Amino acid sequence: MWYYFSKLVVSALVIVAVSEIAKRNSGFAALIASLPLTSLLAIVWLRIEGTQIAQIAELSQQIFWLVLPSLVLFLLLPLLLRYGMAFWLSLGLASAASILCYLLMIPLLRRFGMSI
Repeated sequence: MWYYFSKLVVSALVIVAVSEIAKRNSGFAALIASLPLTSLLAIVWLRIEGTQIAQIAELSQQIFWLVLPSLVLFLLLPLLLRYGMAFWLSLGLASAASILCYLLMIPLLRRFGMSI
């Protein structure tokens, strides 16, 4: 039980740290947020739990390919906001575009033999 609580606390602290740093320095917060902290935490937790190296390697490769569709959000959101679109609408449209890219990417990856 203590282990699961530790995972929860460490993971939450990363998210809180980024949001608090963003209030003071958005560039530094962006740097921290751009680090694959979630992926690293998941990989570390898996290894601590005894997951085989081959499974961790596969997860890491899948993460790489699935980061690409998420980049659409970070390209589209600032464009929509700069053109004066409302925040929630911009976020919704950018998120929908990312979801669409995921829906296109997953079958493409499967076609090339990746198990997603």
